[in-house]
Amino acid sequence: MTTTKTAPAILFVCLGNICRSPLAEGILRKRWPNQGPSEPPIFDSAGLGSWHEGDPPDARAIRIARESGYEIAAQRARQVRSDDFDRFDLIFAMDRNTLTRLRDMRPSEDSLADLHLFLDYTENRVADVPDPFYGDETDFCAVVTLIEQAADGLIARATRAT
Repeated sequence: MTTTKTAPAILFVCLGNICRSPLAEGILRKRWPNQGPSEPPIFDSAGLGSWHEGDPPDARAIRIARESGYEIAAQRARQVRSDDFDRFDLIFAMDRNTLTRLRDMRPSEDSLADLHLFLDYTENRVADVPDPFYGDETDFCAVVTLIEQAADGLIARATRAT
């Protein structure tokens, strides 16, 4: 008899949930290996603020994602909620400021979610996924590359652990 492990739930968080975190969600959904006895993780993304609640990702993020082989257009922005800290096993911040804010928002030390900086899963010396919102396509491309590297690191760690 084959048993399946419960799929972990992973949340990616940035400032407004229209650039970095939707890219991370879309990239991980596509790159995660769908094989073996484990179900793939549940992926979601959110933002610290509610400014873009219900909006699709930034048009530049959608375009660069699509050009890189990822589809994120159906995602809709949402704000982090207190119950996210118990609904998700892992919450990844896209930058140090977001991580600090998430730690401050955490309802209890007993909350289920482990909080991490997403780029800790790369060998880069860069700590933060830069916010490309005020940049151009080059900035969005650089963000996709950083997220792909962190995604590969996360996948490698997860597959070693199973």
